[in-house]
Amino acid sequence: MVDLAEIAALVAAQKIPPVETWHPAHCGDSLMRIAADGTWFHEGSPIGRAELVRLFSTILRREADGSYVLVTPGEKLDIIVDDAPFVAVAVTSEGEGANRRLAFRLNTGDHVLSGPDHVLRVTTAADGTPRPYLHVRGGLEALVNRATFYQLADWALAEGADPPGLWSGGAFFLFG
Repeated sequence: MVDLAEIAALVAAQKIPPVETWHPAHCGDSLMRIAADGTWFHEGSPIGRAELVRLFSTILRREADGSYVLVTPGEKLDIIVDDAPFVAVAVTSEGEGANRRLAFRLNTGDHVLSGPDHVLRVTTAADGTPRPYLHVRGGLEALVNRATFYQLADWALAEGADPPGLWSGGAFFLFG
């Protein structure tokens, strides 16, 4: 199992292109979609190569109007995102209470340390179920999958916070 210090080193080593500084002309539609479960599609077929999904995820940007684009220095293409572009599939915890740090692993293999710059928020779906999201970067979020959210809820209940929630990186995140 990877400890939090190793995860922090992985986070520091992540190289994401500076997509926020690229402003090419809009070129059209990428014919791509990211499903609510995190599966990437091109022309209706799933993209099976994890390396290709990882590459595309590094050039994904959220626009001011809430839409999503794939952007390079030379072109900008629309992409449909059904819910959130990433899924948080696992969490590691170190410490307790206000000293806790949470590290999430995304479906792309990236890691995110939650804290003031990577907020964990929980909304409520129309059917009343919780919808937890983690800010990844530049307005891009990860939906926290059910198993991972249940792990967070177990830790929160064990700590007895009222209202329920968890600390991470010096910030407290409410769960309801």
